[in-house]
Amino acid sequence: MLQTGELIREGKTKRVYATDDPNLAVLYFKDEAMAYHGLKRGRILGKGEVNNQVCRTFFQLLTENGIPNHYVSQLDNRQSVILRCDVIPVKVKVRNRAAGNLAERLGLSEGTPLDPPVVEFLLKNALSDDALINMTHIQALRLATREEMDTITDTALRVNEIISAYMAEIGIELIDFALEFGRFEGRILVADEISPDVARFWDQRTGERLDIDRFRRDLGDCEQAYQELLQRMMGLEQ
Repeated sequence: MLQTGELIREGKTKRVYATDDPNLAVLYFKDEAMAYHGLKRGRILGKGEVNNQVCRTFFQLLTENGIPNHYVSQLDNRQSVILRCDVIPVKVKVRNRAAGNLAERLGLSEGTPLDPPVVEFLLKNALSDDALINMTHIQALRLATREEMDTITDTALRVNEIISAYMAEIGIELIDFALEFGRFEGRILVADEISPDVARFWDQRTGERLDIDRFRRDLGDCEQAYQELLQRMMGLEQ
């Protein structure tokens, strides 16, 4: 049986623990919620359990579609076993509609369709507040090679296609999402999480938000929104 060891790192919404297998780690999902780079903090009860289950579903979907990722198995309601990869400090944001700060930056109405999807790169470190960067920044800072970033970009767009199609079956539109990647035994893997903490999901009919924006914007019913998203996804699995 896998034994959980010391805490490797703790972020806004998750903890990562070492295990007695040097190739594996345990990802623990918390109920804490943060927005605006930590300026707004709170809790969404049950969020950790929802995100753990949502991630399991999405990562298994990626595996079925041949997308390499770090997911191994679900350990319990809040924890999953993952491959212990070397995380690349670049977040990839894929946007299908203008929302959040992109709508503000480009002067677009929220919800404006983006065709083709917009892909943005963000620097992942404690001091940058997810600063926007481009390929020359990435190369100058030696964060990843051009070949790796081409693979990452192509993979992110393929993940967008897969998850968008999956969610459309339950009347939900994937508006945008952030992905992280890591290196493991010479391969580039989708890592971290794919959940309503890092993605925008809107009901296709009503436009209701089923994600962290309910917390960011004080829309209320945060717990219910997360639970509804999960229940609709679980209905699709049956």
